[in-house]
Amino acid sequence: MLNFLKPTYLVESIYDLSASELQDHGITTVLTDLDNTLLAWHNPDGTPELHEWLKQLHAAKIEVVVVSNNTWKRVGQAVAGLPVDYVAWSLKPLPRGIHQVLRKQKLNPAEVIMVGDQMLTDVWAAHSAGVRSVLVKPLVESDLWQTWLNRAIEKQVKKHFYGSATDLPWQKELVAADHSE
Repeated sequence: MLNFLKPTYLVESIYDLSASELQDHGITTVLTDLDNTLLAWHNPDGTPELHEWLKQLHAAKIEVVVVSNNTWKRVGQAVAGLPVDYVAWSLKPLPRGIHQVLRKQKLNPAEVIMVGDQMLTDVWAAHSAGVRSVLVKPLVESDLWQTWLNRAIEKQVKKHFYGSATDLPWQKELVAADHSE
C-alpha cells in the first residue's frame, strides 16, 4: 500500500556512495536533495568530506545534480562553490524536478538515483519519476521548521516498513531493501 514511500536503498550517508559502487550499479547521475542530505541545512559551505566525495564522483564522470524544494536563490547560494547543477522549486513529492533533469540531460532513468533524507518528498518523488531511491540519515538532527510534519508522518511510515522509527537497517553501500537488485 505505501510502497511508493519505501526506499530502494537505506544508506547511512550520501558520502558512503563511492564512485566505483555507483558505476557497478550502472549509475551515471546522482540526484540529491540539498538540506540535510548533501549539506547540513545550517552549514552552506559543506565539509571537507563533501568536497572530496564530489571530486571523486567528478573524476569518475558521475554527475551530481541537486533537486531541491528550496528557492532558486537559496539553492544557488548553497551550491555556488560546488561543481553541481541544480533544480530549485522542484515541488517534491511531485516528480517535476526529477523529470526536468531527465529530459534536459536526456538521461535513462535506470542510470539515475535520487538521494534524500525524507521519504515523503525525496523517495516518493524518485519512485514517481521511475528512478531508484536512496534514503539517508539526516546530516544533523535539527531541521528547518517546515519539515516537522513530514518527520512525524515519516516516523509512522518507518514503523510500518521496519518495525521501528529509529533502528532502521542502514547500510554503508547500495544493498537493495530486499537484498536483491
